[in-house]
Amino acid sequence: MRKVVLGLGISLDGYIARPDGSVDFLFMPKDYSMGPFLKTIDTLVLGRKTYDDGLKMGGSFDSSTKNYVLSRKLPPGERNNVTFTNQSPAALIAAIRKEPGKNIWLMGGGIIIRDFLKEDLVDELYIGVVPTLIGEGIPLFPGGFPQREFALLENKTYSRGLISLRYERARRKSGKSEKAR
Repeated sequence: MRKVVLGLGISLDGYIARPDGSVDFLFMPKDYSMGPFLKTIDTLVLGRKTYDDGLKMGGSFDSSTKNYVLSRKLPPGERNNVTFTNQSPAALIAAIRKEPGKNIWLMGGGIIIRDFLKEDLVDELYIGVVPTLIGEGIPLFPGGFPQREFALLENKTYSRGLISLRYERARRKSGKSEKAR
């Protein structure tokens, strides 16, 4: 099954961005590489605000990955190698998983992350923690979703104090769903 992997960098105090959306505190030391992670994905799902912020920072979206932007404001359709959709996260992920491919990279702000956690769609967490306290900002995990359990798969330390953490969703194997418990 194609996994949904929430992957992003955070401050030591758990923020993905400053209150104004800037991520100037994030860094990648020379001995760290996203290469191994990027080889495992072929689809990117992000929220509209993250999409807008990425474009402002000079980012672009090419055809080497299938790119989806969840938006309540932008009209659905495909433009510039991006598919804009107003589907629910569950409907979008179900449609993507019907197609063969690699894992799905979930990248976005707290609102989209909360929606994916509510619908129990996050299979793995891949988080880079930088040793910087920013004091306030956009939290990685805003409240409003049920408890979710994860098991540590990997932790690595890099120069300049960066730590990467990888967790997988710990789901019970019983016949009961989490909602029934």
